[in-house]
Parts: sequence; C-alpha cells; structure tokens
Amino acid sequence: MLIELKNIVKNYVNGDVVTRVLRDVDLSVDEGEFVAIMGPSGSGKSTLMHTIGFLDRPTSGTYLFDGENTQSFTDDELARIRNKRIGFVFQSFNLLPRTSVLDNVMLPLLYSGDKSGYESRAKKALESVGLGERIHFMSNQISGGQKQRVAIARALVCDPKVIFADEPTGNLDSKSGATVMHILEELNKEGRTIILVTHDKQVALHANRIVTIRDGKIVEDRLVPNSERVHSKEIKEEEE
Repeated sequence: MLIELKNIVKNYVNGDVVTRVLRDVDLSVDEGEFVAIMGPSGSGKSTLMHTIGFLDRPTSGTYLFDGENTQSFTDDELARIRNKRIGFVFQSFNLLPRTSVLDNVMLPLLYSGDKSGYESRAKKALESVGLGERIHFMSNQISGGQKQRVAIARALVCDPKVIFADEPTGNLDSKSGATVMHILEELNKEGRTIILVTHDKQVALHANRIVTIRDGKIVEDRLVPNSERVHSKEIKEEEE
C-alpha cells in the first residue's frame, strides 16, 4: 500500500473559531492507481490533497506513506519526501517568470543537492511531454497548455512515486486540457501513481477510481468501469 490514511482530521484555528475541514477520513491508494478526488468548492478536496502530499500536517489521525508512519517525521524529512518521492502539478502552473523552461524544470534537482546530470535529466523530462524544442524559451513566452506541460516535466524530473495534480486543466482550453490529460494517462500506464483533484466529472472520468468528498467526509469511493472512462489522444499544438 503506497498511501493509507486512518481517521484523518484537519482543523484550522483562528482565535476561538475552529473550522473543521477534514472529518475522520479513511483512504487507501495502491501504487500504480489513477485516483480522482472530486467535490464541490469548500468540500475539503484540496486540503485532502495537501495533507496527502505533505504540504500540510493533519490535526489528528494516522498517515502511512509507503509503509512508514509519517506522524513523527520532521519538517526536513517531509521536505525530502516532497522533493524526491512526490511531484506536484497545480492549476496556476507555479513557474518562475522570465526564467527559461529548462531552468524551471531543473529547480527540484537543484534543491535536492543532486547536481549530477541535472541538465540532461531536465531535458529528458521536457522531451517526454513534447517540449524538447522549447527548452530555452522563457516561461512567460509560452502558452498556458505548454506551461502546464512544463509543470508536469518539473514534477517528473526527480522520478517520483506519485504525482499530485490539483485542477491541472482548470486554466486551460479544451484542446490543451486534453493534451495534459493524455500525458497523465500515459504516465499512469508507465506505472506512476496519479492523484488528481478536480470538480469536473469529465476530467475525473480519466481515472480508474473516483473518490467523492463532501463537507470534509468521503461520501463515495468507486471504481470506474472501462466503458465509462474517458481516454484522451495526444493533440499536437501549432507552433507559435
């Protein structure tokens, strides 16, 4: 089991006000799964992803990652897990502006301290998402769809076990969104675990399992029959 949550609670405290965001969440994810987490705004889906991805600590409960109980992990240990074993793709891309595509992808390698062949590894990651010809472009010189593909390459460059994608198509047109979903599907076929957060049912149907959260609780957890699944084809973007 790659990910196992038991009775996870997440509260935010502001003075005397306690906001309950996650309520006794139990969730298990096997290595190699493609899981979509769905829910309306304010349901707790992004907080759940941030908790699973070690961007936030739970208030209480047990979180096992790859068989290890993470409760006692220090901030430095969690940072190393985020850097080496997890990749993140966000709706807003989170690229450094006026910085080359290549340098954006190399950043996780620089933070890891592993500088051996880091440029070639970044180029390989960019080639895997179809951007081998754009490595020297500035990140503010490429389209939104290309920015998201750069973000995927950056998530891949440290060879993580799991990729978290938070509304990865939310800022994209349908063509660019289809390309991004195709890349995520192919990564899953290669054995990567994908955990996708979305409010869009059509996007969620790319996954083989949909977990629905409402008011901080998982209300449904179902496998998606192959007859229902959406499969994207690679769409070549026109050169700009």
